[in-house]
Amino acid sequence: MAEIKIDTILLSIFQRAFKSITDEMSISLTKTTRSPILCEAKDFVTGLYDAEGNMLEQTENLPILSFSLGPVCKVIIKQYGDQIFQGDVIIHNDVFSMGNQNNDVAIFKPIFVDGKLMGWSAAKGHQADIGGAVQGGYNPNATEVWQEALRIPAVKIYEKGVLRQDVWNLIFANIRLTMVSEDIKAQIGACSLGERRLTKFITKYGIACFEAHKKELFLSTEKMMRAEIAKVPNGIYEGGSKVYYDGKHPGSVFDIKSKITVNDENIIFDFSNTSPQTNGFVNGAFTSSCSAITLTFLQMVNPHIPHNEGMIKPLVYIIPEGSILNASYPKATTFGNHLCPQIADSIFKALGPAMPDRVTAGWNHLLCSLFTGKHPVKGEKYVDICFMGLKGGSGALMGDDGYDHIGMIDASGGLLDQDYEMYEQQTPHHIIHHEYLTDSGGVGTWRGGLGVETIIKLGGENTTMVVFGDGDVEKNYGLFGGKGSVLNSIELTYPDGKKYKALSKDLIDGIPEGTIYRQVAGGGGGYGNPKERDHANVQDDVRNEKVSEKQAFQEYGVAFKQGSFEIDTNQTVMLRSK
Repeated sequence: MAEIKIDTILLSIFQRAFKSITDEMSISLTKTTRSPILCEAKDFVTGLYDAEGNMLEQTENLPILSFSLGPVCKVIIKQYGDQIFQGDVIIHNDVFSMGNQNNDVAIFKPIFVDGKLMGWSAAKGHQADIGGAVQGGYNPNATEVWQEALRIPAVKIYEKGVLRQDVWNLIFANIRLTMVSEDIKAQIGACSLGERRLTKFITKYGIACFEAHKKELFLSTEKMMRAEIAKVPNGIYEGGSKVYYDGKHPGSVFDIKSKITVNDENIIFDFSNTSPQTNGFVNGAFTSSCSAITLTFLQMVNPHIPHNEGMIKPLVYIIPEGSILNASYPKATTFGNHLCPQIADSIFKALGPAMPDRVTAGWNHLLCSLFTGKHPVKGEKYVDICFMGLKGGSGALMGDDGYDHIGMIDASGGLLDQDYEMYEQQTPHHIIHHEYLTDSGGVGTWRGGLGVETIIKLGGENTTMVVFGDGDVEKNYGLFGGKGSVLNSIELTYPDGKKYKALSKDLIDGIPEGTIYRQVAGGGGGYGNPKERDHANVQDDVRNEKVSEKQAFQEYGVAFKQGSFEIDTNQTVMLRSK
């Protein structure tokens, strides 16, 4: 067989075509799912992989999911061997076989061309329920995986195009909401779309051309990533952060410690000195922790690097089993995705001195509430993750303010707000207030992104609220003279006037109708000395109520003439000279 000559133009077409297919899969999934978690918040990822499970391309609506499909695909290939057939559909969520979170359920579909396995299409999304002791899947009281969810190691729900009704019935008999089975059907549909598109593409160019250009695409992408690593000065860099409260032991604190070794074009992320696993649900799975490391580092390199196997090949992860970032079987791990902010903090703090123009100050840590109950009008069960309330600000970086109301770093802007009208149709709750919170961005030469204040009147009877997250003990950090933001908080005011401040891992039953829910999601940390912030930027912030006149005066050293937004130049000069 003649050797295939690599066409550089065609190489670019391959990369763009793969991306176009995963984008189309994503659009399909958005339009066909029923849960607001998927169709509004877009808490899912779609991807294409080659016959060996290597990433061809992905559409990463939620970055923490982005690097969780390839490892599972390789598990499936090893498990089934030569028993993979055209028309198969495989479902998986098991964190102890390379899954990242129990609620994040993946669908895989093999792609054959001329009878030969050429690749896989896949979609993974956060399901509204996945069995276990608590509706919605987050159980702060869990110590074992069985108390959290139905475990689904890789299993065929279609074989050779035929539905395995017994397997289907077994899975969905253990899940509370019929919505979930419909959303899984939508994921299967998205994978079928990816299968059709990739089959047509390979048929057009031929198998030999596809294989040759795929390998070259991996090599060229790897070279791009190694060139980015080479820009980091050689050395060993260390950083750390803390996780507060595991849901079982009040006052408990855990360390996330990174040691990053850079040697020319190679980089190793070593978390060996991180705290041991907890006896609560605040543990990570290996895959979720690797995803967190990867998405954090990607924020510091060329954003135009294609997202395929070549991109991640130079990255080496050391995360010992039995640590809080790689819990051993059968520990509870539902919280694992949400250890990403602490992982990111440790990496930014480690690499900050080496690449100060590439790191950000601290992002707001997630503090989330999940409501479950029965809708009094519809008479149906509902699950709601209050996405709009949890989205704080991102950290500032050299030359730019942080993003306002962007959400946690593991979403990196991919997690969308719920539409207000749709929210009030789908839940029994009423939104009273949802606004940027003045002074919530950490002060600095470049200001941290703003957080938000959310106030909701809860409807429904005997509502249950699960709270999970962090950021209520220690506010995030600023860099190079910048300061941190405000603390996260969630407070309930009952109809009788009684108040309850939720813990960062909490489960509150029997919440009566008419209870007022108030949440503060903090902003991001500031970067650089606040007294060096441009006067005009402070003036704009005060005019737009992002910064109060008091904060402008005390932190930024900018004074205003009484009753106006005009800067008092003389007083400002005096303040800034102190």
